[in-house]
Amino acid sequence: MTQTDAPHESGDTSGHRAQRVRRRRSRPSGAAGGDAPVPTRRRVSFWMGCGLIAAGLAVLGWVAWQFWGTNWQSHQRQDDVRRAITAGWDDGQDVVRTDFGNATAILRIPRFGKDYAVPVLEGSSPGVLASGVGHMANTADAGAAGNYVLAGHRVTHGEPFAELPSLEPGDTVIVETRAATYTYVLDTGGEDLIIPFTETWVLDAAPDNPSGGTEPPADAGDHLITLLTCSEIFHTDNRSVVFGHLVGSTPAGDSATG
Repeated sequence: MTQTDAPHESGDTSGHRAQRVRRRRSRPSGAAGGDAPVPTRRRVSFWMGCGLIAAGLAVLGWVAWQFWGTNWQSHQRQDDVRRAITAGWDDGQDVVRTDFGNATAILRIPRFGKDYAVPVLEGSSPGVLASGVGHMANTADAGAAGNYVLAGHRVTHGEPFAELPSLEPGDTVIVETRAATYTYVLDTGGEDLIIPFTETWVLDAAPDNPSGGTEPPADAGDHLITLLTCSEIFHTDNRSVVFGHLVGSTPAGDSATG
């Protein structure tokens, strides 16, 4: 009996040791002290990284749309408005209703290139400024006595006034309407006057700079034009302003500019 029992005692001791080893090995890593398992931390870091990448791509997409997408869209709108103007003028309409606003003229600035021809719409709403340049409310009509004021984007949304800082005194600005084509000559350059957007004296019929700085010259007459745009490429509350005066007009159908 003694010889028979000895192996059983030895086997039992080995089994208890194996069970203790298995218990120690099956204990979850990091369980002591209540720490989160390492795989969970890695999953959190992974998803946080994915979120940051997605946010970065969204920002890049927004920037790309602002600088390229809005320009493409606005150029399509300008083409549509120009076609509508041509058709409307052929039908005898001075003011042509379009999907983006009431159009009254086509603006040409030779310094900006021979193909530069931007429609002029009434007002300064976002829709108008995304489809051409806007004729500011309560300012004179093209060719009329007073101050014909046009505003446009310098960057994004077709950026019709992107090159406004390059304008110089003596440059011509041509405004074509159904009734006539008006030619203005600039008296100031694109970098001569920068003002806060809150200064509205530049919209007056006879602009008078309260600071005594740049303004239309005394001999400019009373048929003026004013061009407005942002003074910097990125967001700014300042405006660049250019003044000019009327030097000639040609009735529609005439071959030469007076």
